[in-house]
Amino acid sequence: MFQIRRFFNRSLIIALMCIPTLFVSNATGQKQAAYVVNSDVKIMLFRESNKLLKIARSAQAEVLSPENYDNAMKRYQEAEADFKEGKNLEDIQKKLSESNAYFQKAIISTKLAEVTFPNAMKARKDAQNTGSARFSSKLWTEAEKKFKDAANELEDGDVKDAREIAGEAEKLYRQAELEAIKANYLDETRGLLKQADQLDVDDYAPKTLKLSQQLVKQAEKELNENRYDTDMARSLAQQANYQAKHAIYLAKAIKQIKDNDQSWEDLMLVSERPLQQIAYEANLDVSFETGLGTATNEIIEYIATNQINLAVLNQNMDFNEHELYLQNRRIVELEQQLGSQAEEKSELAQQIRMQKKTVELFTNIERSFKSTEARVLREGNDIIIRLVGLNFPSAQATIEQKSFGLLTKVRDAINDFPGCTVSVLGYTDSYGGDAQNLELSKDRAEAVKQYLLANSKLAAAQIEAIGYGEIKPIASNDSEGGRATNRRVEVVIHPAMTMRMLSDGSSL
Repeated sequence: MFQIRRFFNRSLIIALMCIPTLFVSNATGQKQAAYVVNSDVKIMLFRESNKLLKIARSAQAEVLSPENYDNAMKRYQEAEADFKEGKNLEDIQKKLSESNAYFQKAIISTKLAEVTFPNAMKARKDAQNTGSARFSSKLWTEAEKKFKDAANELEDGDVKDAREIAGEAEKLYRQAELEAIKANYLDETRGLLKQADQLDVDDYAPKTLKLSQQLVKQAEKELNENRYDTDMARSLAQQANYQAKHAIYLAKAIKQIKDNDQSWEDLMLVSERPLQQIAYEANLDVSFETGLGTATNEIIEYIATNQINLAVLNQNMDFNEHELYLQNRRIVELEQQLGSQAEEKSELAQQIRMQKKTVELFTNIERSFKSTEARVLREGNDIIIRLVGLNFPSAQATIEQKSFGLLTKVRDAINDFPGCTVSVLGYTDSYGGDAQNLELSKDRAEAVKQYLLANSKLAAAQIEAIGYGEIKPIASNDSEGGRATNRRVEVVIHPAMTMRMLSDGSSL
């Protein structure tokens, strides 16, 4: 069957590739149609490679698995060039197959890198965020070379040397970050404070100016006392920079108000205008008889609701695109089987039923959680339950009784997927030491794992706990709200791709 399918697909593509020539030779007005058909052929040929390329880039494979990624891209680009020149189809498919194999190796290597040198990855990201490539280019270049060496060693299977070299890269990244913080934020902020002094900002915005000065001192203190844990220092420096600019703006605005002899009523009316404009664009009817608070809350609620709706639409689009892809493959399969009885238990038919069942289960799980308890997401066939309502005592990994009800819902969701495996992932914000945060995230993930083991029929081999510490934030660590979002535990359900999932037993 596999050989027949390959022959059919190859024959179909060859036929389609011939169509543009027929169109162009028969009528000059058909050139656009020829282009469209060629585009469709390329989409079919490159579908799997493009999917793997997207996953590899998302996983930073070009950094974490450079050799595999480079080999994959080399063959991918050769296949693109060959297709453009109209070369042999089998040669193009062979290169794409080789490209896919390297992409898959690269993706696996990124997973290994995440657990082998998470601290170096975190240090690299922090250095990037402070503009180290610009403000500390020499150290940044040295760190990048070391990091690439570590990644290459890991690809070759030498975990010990990879860890050792990654440790050297981590130190270089931290030094680069330190230089960049001083140059990018503190030097600029000191210049702004001098400018503020010349503009007499202290006469018009003394509180904001003083706050910036205090933040500079705190940032300097943090840099001196915690040289290799610069998260808080970076955040303080950024805030100081912002408040210095804010103070200068306020001083200019207040001076203009005084010069124009505006009243308090004028100021209040001006403050309402931005919210009025936002409400107008959102088609909301807001009022200010009780002040700005009510209108602000209405707009926030509107934005939050639409963000949730957008996430649902995006996930539904992913569902539909995948189902369409499976249905198209099923059509091809059925066409091959014309004249004989279709195989009722074909692999594609099972995948389509699996897709429909997964969508149904996903929807039921999503409805079972309140918005304050969890966000339910989907990544491929995996179901991700982000436990926004699971809170731990500060710096502890003890599950409190108030969280039992939420974890019971998680257990029930897992029970909907017989034979599945489960990953419990722990994350922290960026404040605190890297090693300490990594350990805390592991402990919290382990606590949830043990709770689920004790209260479900899961076997120990079916569930794993992984701590990522600070390295995978989903919000900015520069605000309290963002840090709260990053302190999270996620339960990922990996469904078993078997007919046991298909409780209705139906077939196509």
